[in-house]
Amino acid sequence: MARAVVAIVGRPNVGKSTIFNRIIGDRLSIVEDKPGVTRDRIYGVGEWNGRSFSIIDTGGIELNDEQILKSIKAQAELAIEEADVIVLMCDAKAGLTQSDSEVAEMLYRSKKPIILAVNKVDNMTRMDDTYEFYNLGLGDPIGVSGAHGSGVGDLLDVIVEKLPDTTDEEYDEDVIRVALIGRPNVGKSSLVNALLGEQRVIVSDVAGTTRDAIDTEFERDGQRYVLIDTAGMRKRGKVYENLEKYSVMRAMRAIERADVVAVVINGEEGIIEQDKHIAGYAIEAGKASVFVVNKWDVVEKDDKTMQHFENSIRNHFLFMTYAPVVFLSALTGQRVQKLLPVVNRAAEQHSRRIATGLLNDVISDAVAINPPPTDKGRRMRINYATQVAVKPPTIVVFVNAPELMHFSYERYLENKIRAAFDFEGTPIRIFTRRKSEDKD
Repeated sequence: MARAVVAIVGRPNVGKSTIFNRIIGDRLSIVEDKPGVTRDRIYGVGEWNGRSFSIIDTGGIELNDEQILKSIKAQAELAIEEADVIVLMCDAKAGLTQSDSEVAEMLYRSKKPIILAVNKVDNMTRMDDTYEFYNLGLGDPIGVSGAHGSGVGDLLDVIVEKLPDTTDEEYDEDVIRVALIGRPNVGKSSLVNALLGEQRVIVSDVAGTTRDAIDTEFERDGQRYVLIDTAGMRKRGKVYENLEKYSVMRAMRAIERADVVAVVINGEEGIIEQDKHIAGYAIEAGKASVFVVNKWDVVEKDDKTMQHFENSIRNHFLFMTYAPVVFLSALTGQRVQKLLPVVNRAAEQHSRRIATGLLNDVISDAVAINPPPTDKGRRMRINYATQVAVKPPTIVVFVNAPELMHFSYERYLENKIRAAFDFEGTPIRIFTRRKSEDKD
């Protein structure tokens, strides 16, 4: 089921990232007492009273001091378009500002649920400073303290109360849902048309033409698919050209609903930082993945070009070495037929379950070849392992002392498991747990 989306909007340095981190329970946004410091991490998942929702920290789109108001308005516009619920964050210490008023007016016109939160209410005296924010006309301000965490529960109560019911389209279990993700203008819509063999999606060479995620059902060689074509930027213009990272928001919605994620890269332009950000969300969501290098027809190449490009992908996406790479041209149709068999394989491996006996044989052999290292005279002992879930394959390793499981040894075990069982195209999750009767 696709999650509802909550956006935190406000001028720089009001504490959006601090509240964002409080809600998702991790310090994924950089927090620094300097306006406009948020740059990379803008998307997380929050949960409260049994409701899960996606949350956007719009601080990631700050531009520069000369364009602060323009930037804040851009945040508000994007939040209005993307979010189901919007939190306007203000600052009790600074008081009500013109920027707050202008953004509040924009949000009010959106007719979307707006929650007014006033940050830096670090004590009861500060609560008096929230009253002037009634002038924004957005109802009762909720006083919160990002530094201390007070009031965040009250804020979450209101957020959950205003979340819409989210229902996902129902597809049969044998249908493979494929999300095409990538930055604007890498050719996602063209690829949909090439796979379908007809013009089902409008194609343009202007970045950001596609407006919404579109589900397209079709069948090929007896296998049914749903293609989820993710939109690029909806707006065009200088401000939005600088905000391409917001294509991540739509990509996330598509990723959540997909079985296999096709990360589309522009072969003509090569790999850029935003490609890595977008692919990273597929990893976090635990989805099967395939790299699709599009526009391969216009790349000058020799007999080593393809291998060099694949090596570049491996170097840039170090934690996705399991993902196969398909080179194609959606425009000419070159090699497009190779994509679906690779998708099928990734979907199959994503759902694969390994018998406990076979898994433990592989683990035992791995330990015999390379025993776990010691730490201050203590050595981790692996008792047994079992696969507890699929999509992605999830393995729990029971040991005497979980704290002794080093990341490098976990990666070693994963490599041995992959060597034995393949799992091409899918991440594997390994969790270490203490064997209950072990007191060692």
